[in-house]
Amino acid sequence: MAAVPPRAGRAKSNRAALHAIDAIVPLKLRTGVPVWLADGARAPASTALVANLKVDVAVIGGGISGALVTDALLQAGLSVAVFDRIGFVRGSTPASTAMLQFEIDQPLTTLGQRIGTARAARAWWRSASGVARLQARIADLGLRCDFRERHTAYLPGTVLDLAGLRREAAARERIGLRSVLIDRAALLGLTGIDKPGAIWSAGSAEVDPAKLARGLWRSAAKRGAMLHAPVEVIDIAPGKRRVTLGTDTGHGISAGSVVLATGYALTKLLKPPGYRIISTWAMATAPQPDALWPSRCLIWEASDPYLYCRTMRDGRVVAGGEDAAFEDDAKRDALIPAKVARIGRKLQRLLPMIDTAADFAWAGCFGESSTGLPAIGAVPGAPRCYAVMGFGGNGITFSAIAAEMVQRAILGLPDPDADLFGLG
Repeated sequence: MAAVPPRAGRAKSNRAALHAIDAIVPLKLRTGVPVWLADGARAPASTALVANLKVDVAVIGGGISGALVTDALLQAGLSVAVFDRIGFVRGSTPASTAMLQFEIDQPLTTLGQRIGTARAARAWWRSASGVARLQARIADLGLRCDFRERHTAYLPGTVLDLAGLRREAAARERIGLRSVLIDRAALLGLTGIDKPGAIWSAGSAEVDPAKLARGLWRSAAKRGAMLHAPVEVIDIAPGKRRVTLGTDTGHGISAGSVVLATGYALTKLLKPPGYRIISTWAMATAPQPDALWPSRCLIWEASDPYLYCRTMRDGRVVAGGEDAAFEDDAKRDALIPAKVARIGRKLQRLLPMIDTAADFAWAGCFGESSTGLPAIGAVPGAPRCYAVMGFGGNGITFSAIAAEMVQRAILGLPDPDADLFGLG
């Protein structure tokens, strides 16, 4: 975790920022054993930091956001060094259920009321392009990460009833998204779910998040990225031409730019309006390929909190939800049995043909914004420093967007959606 001081000449504010950062006690990002770690695969190789470094870009964070950003920077021909305080793919990334949806947590109709119809349309389309970009990079790099294109079924719930879903589907169709309202019979045939209807959308996907992140880091290392862990960056000082980083090993890094991809850990320093930390719970069943719904689509509800589920290649069902707005990891962990049992009961009511006993159960924390949009871009008051904060249920999709936006910012190129996701 690093302190990002403001511009020179504001020493009082700088001391306050350093004090705030020193006061943070890191949360356990996840507890339990996510199903993605069951294969026992080794984390990407990293080395201790044993000397000072000079690079084009320093990336802080060894999860999926850092991996995608590093990949994009390497594409641009930049030299990159990456630092993580515990190790690569050992934080919150394996806690993800890895439903790669273009659908943002805030319905298009609701988001349009909050930020304007045209801006909401741009946000939804940028999310859709994020999934497509991720698919292309996985193919380019030949990553074996169980990526599969999927449809989604968005069910009526406490946020949008069937009439609300009808309006939502119409709004999506108006801007050209591949979403249609289907009736009870069609939904039953596709999913085995007996509800009055749902929004059926193309353009989403599923993946194994641990395999994806490991594959990206291994590819990055082969292409010249320097991976260092465990290393904690304890100070970041933007200068006139470069940024200087101090580490707990006593070594210094000189970088042209710095990218902060450490997730929730930035929030006391960079806290966009409406941000909060959420605790969430997830489970995976035993393999049961013969019991799965015909379409293998991603399923989620228009409710708050919402239930969501997907399938895995081996026939398991992964489900999650029951999100709660608190960040006490001890409290979160104590609730795992009760929350997972509740998820199982909800899943059983929705899909009675499934054996919902939990074979794996885990809990984690993630960030949520009032709009469901991520915060990506330049850190106010800190030249050449950029941050990636992917909020809500679209974390991996938002990380793909962030990779493209950060690459453009460091290269000095404009991005058409910077106003939607900026930190300022």
